[in-house]
Amino acid sequence: MDKYNVTGMTCSACSARVEKAVSNVEGVTSCQVNLLTNSMMVDGTADSGTIVAAVEKAGYGASLAGGRSAGGNTSHSGGKSSGSGESEADKEFGKMKKRLVASVIILIPLMYISMGHMMWNWPLPSFFDGNHVAMGLTQMLLTIIVMVIRFFVSGFKGAIHGSPNMDTLVAMGSGASFIYSVYVLYAMTAAQTAGDGERVMTLMHDFYFESAAMILALITVGKTLEAYSKGRTTDALKGLMDLAPKTAVLIRDGEEVTVDIDEVAVGDIFAVRPGESVPVDGVVLEGDSAVDESALSGESIPVDKTAGSRVSAATINQSGYLKCRATQVGADTALSKIIDMVSDAAATKAPIAKLADKVSGVFVPTVIGIALLTMLIWLVSGQSVGFALARGISVLVISCPCALGLAT
Repeated sequence: MDKYNVTGMTCSACSARVEKAVSNVEGVTSCQVNLLTNSMMVDGTADSGTIVAAVEKAGYGASLAGGRSAGGNTSHSGGKSSGSGESEADKEFGKMKKRLVASVIILIPLMYISMGHMMWNWPLPSFFDGNHVAMGLTQMLLTIIVMVIRFFVSGFKGAIHGSPNMDTLVAMGSGASFIYSVYVLYAMTAAQTAGDGERVMTLMHDFYFESAAMILALITVGKTLEAYSKGRTTDALKGLMDLAPKTAVLIRDGEEVTVDIDEVAVGDIFAVRPGESVPVDGVVLEGDSAVDESALSGESIPVDKTAGSRVSAATINQSGYLKCRATQVGADTALSKIIDMVSDAAATKAPIAKLADKVSGVFVPTVIGIALLTMLIWLVSGQSVGFALARGISVLVISCPCALGLAT
């Protein structure tokens, strides 16, 4: 089973789309996509190039994980790639946290004007007294600040590729709310010019600026929690990979030579001095010592090792000098297999997650279809374009709690 890194996914609808695209590739027997770790496990005879092409055709990016080649062989630079992935997760969380704080700071005055003043008559600066157009302009400017471009880029990119995702729904809902509110604002200025104060007051209650901003702020909360979860998910893997030694001391022609861990091959003779970590799995040829194996087994009492005893990578030699022969290296060591199992466990979905992905695959296009149908019905019934548009927007806005539930 090969593991791939997948980029561009933002919601469960994305992971469902990728999983469906790869599952339809000839030769693929099973495919599991994990949104949290941005990874994909694929089993079958299909070559990696075909699988990557299928993912790219669906509108996303993919590459073999862990430095694997097209033939499926694994290199031993996994620790470095994992460290890089952890760093990216930390950066994403920091970026989303700043974006969330900024969104909340802007959202507070927006909600104060749109809800606090309009519903509970909370006071505003005297400049706004009777100046409803100014209040509308202020709401529009605050909403523009909250509107996050990345949701719109991802959302419309998915729609272009024929794979609308949750971001598409968010972009359409908040975008439609904003556009309709701008239309109302222009209608308000016309009423103000005509001296129709009653019409101005009526239109004042038709703004959807706060809805557009609130949707984006809520989605930003979810994205921030998701980024935090991704960082925490990789902590265990990073901790395990940090245990792996980066160098080994080989005995060549009677001399001790320090080499990179990737250069160790099965059958090589290596030395482990007191206080050093065992570089790879092997068998003791000479020496007596006690080895701390707690990193792998959890047993705190050191285990005595003599000639013929087996040693494992990442365990620590505590006392004597050991001379060993390598028996498993790279991805075949016990530590690498533990890392693989932890990684596979993170990528394995619970039944409820699989069900959510299936629902997500049809949720977004269904909601968009219902919104368009709602608008058409109101237009056919003789209502104005603005009224029909408002009803269509309401369908998109109402769907957002459902989208948040699926994302959770």
